[in-house]
Amino acid sequence: MSAKIVGLEELSERSKQLQAAGKKLVATNGCFDLLHVGHVRYLQAARALGDLLAVGLNGDRSVRELKGKGRPITAERDRAEILAALQCVDLVTIFPEPRATQFIAASHPAIYVKGGDYTSETLNEEERTVLKEIGAEIRIIPFEAGYSTSRLLEQICENRP
Repeated sequence: MSAKIVGLEELSERSKQLQAAGKKLVATNGCFDLLHVGHVRYLQAARALGDLLAVGLNGDRSVRELKGKGRPITAERDRAEILAALQCVDLVTIFPEPRATQFIAASHPAIYVKGGDYTSETLNEEERTVLKEIGAEIRIIPFEAGYSTSRLLEQICENRP
């Protein structure tokens, strides 16, 4: 397992150390079920906004709640390891809840990033509240058209013999 994969407590400690060192932590979260080029471009763009990138990864149970039956395709530990292997990702934390509220509070990011399928207004209210309390800037990275795990799965099913 990668040293980049950390629990909430260690994430919080690392975040405090980074802030004390004057570093800007960027955070984002998601399911990242089948990693595709849209994810990679998104994560690279997020990382470019600061000194380090922490990724909150929805655990298997929360992916099922958010995406439905048959998801996730890839188990949470495997998804975390794949994300941690990316050069642009500095820390990965798996969280079991459908919402990233505890991840956000622990990471205490200077900048919180979401994809273009969100707006500041459509972010979960609890998440927005925590972000406001910690003074994080919310940045939306334009959505990569044509890339989606759900679409990939549809294509796989359509191409079955």
